[in-house]
Amino acid sequence: MSDQNSRLEKLTTYFMINVFFLVLFGLIMVFSASYMHATENMGSSYFLLTKQLIYTLLGLTVAFVFSKLKIIYLYKHSYKINAAFCVLLTLTLVPGLSVVMKGSRRWLNLGFMNLQPGEFIKFTLMLAAIRYFENFNTYSPKQKALYLSGLVYPLAVFVLQPDFGTFFIASMIIGFICFLSSFPRKYFYSFVILGFVGAAGILVAAPYRMKRILAFLDPWADPRGSGFQIIQSFLAFANGSFFGQGLGNSNEKLFYLPEAYNDFIFSVVGEELGFIGVFFTAMAFVSFIFIGFKIAISLKSRVGGIMVSSIVFAIGFQAFLNMGVVLGVLPTKGLNLPFISYGGSSMVANLAALGLVFACIKIHPSDVKAVKEKGKQSPVRALRSAFAN
Repeated sequence: MSDQNSRLEKLTTYFMINVFFLVLFGLIMVFSASYMHATENMGSSYFLLTKQLIYTLLGLTVAFVFSKLKIIYLYKHSYKINAAFCVLLTLTLVPGLSVVMKGSRRWLNLGFMNLQPGEFIKFTLMLAAIRYFENFNTYSPKQKALYLSGLVYPLAVFVLQPDFGTFFIASMIIGFICFLSSFPRKYFYSFVILGFVGAAGILVAAPYRMKRILAFLDPWADPRGSGFQIIQSFLAFANGSFFGQGLGNSNEKLFYLPEAYNDFIFSVVGEELGFIGVFFTAMAFVSFIFIGFKIAISLKSRVGGIMVSSIVFAIGFQAFLNMGVVLGVLPTKGLNLPFISYGGSSMVANLAALGLVFACIKIHPSDVKAVKEKGKQSPVRALRSAFAN
């Protein structure tokens, strides 16, 4: 037992170090990618860096608070928590309350920041999905339909905003949890097929999404329009070559590459730090996923293991989606690079989710019994048991 605890402590330490360097690297790159834009438009080269520092400190504070919570409490109230954030998400559709950017209603103006509820919904959906799929066999048909609506409703709002990127991430999180849980496999595969058919229908129904796909296949077909951003990203990586042009020396961030300090900050990494910077950034996220899954496997609590693996999957999957978009191997989506891109909602939500990871690591033996399903093996190693099924 002591060897297992010692191993978990080491993994936790490595995980914290990994996250620390990702966040620190993100702050450095946000400043490098934004200082010219901030100087020209905000009057101070430190404007966006200062805001990102505030968001980071706020996120760390929330993470510390969440790390002290009892997972069983969040598990019991997961439907209520998700419903509360669904209300916030719905407000983004109300004219006058929402902030419209580039034709999308994804934000609420809080004065000191624009809150994007979708960043938090990803994790409240995770909590609700874990409880739903783990207890699916105990629910009546009415309860199954009612609680399922709480998972489907936010996805519908994402389509209306529109925010297909977050819709896709949230759908994949639900599918991942469904796979890890005790949800009957005969229903799981049916849900997967329906999900892909529905996503394809949503994609084809919106002309601008099809335009993005066509731009992804051949960006030079419309170099001044839909293909402009990805072409500029290609130029950034080409300029960076192997060793890069040096930190702070990117040319593309000088108003050539849109969203240089946000969705396309990875392009700035490639131009300034070259292939070496790109490789080590990707390896940092690979390490984040690997250590996170090792922690999930080491936990005694089934719910804790699924929760940790789902959080790690959500952040890691979004990171590699962003990299794929920026490198031109995936269609363009409005997704940032976790911990690296500028953005208050994303930073606070991701750090808060990591607070839940540490809460799961510290889970008390009595909580293990409380969340354990009747008839399940104990202790359960979430990932191993899921693949064994």
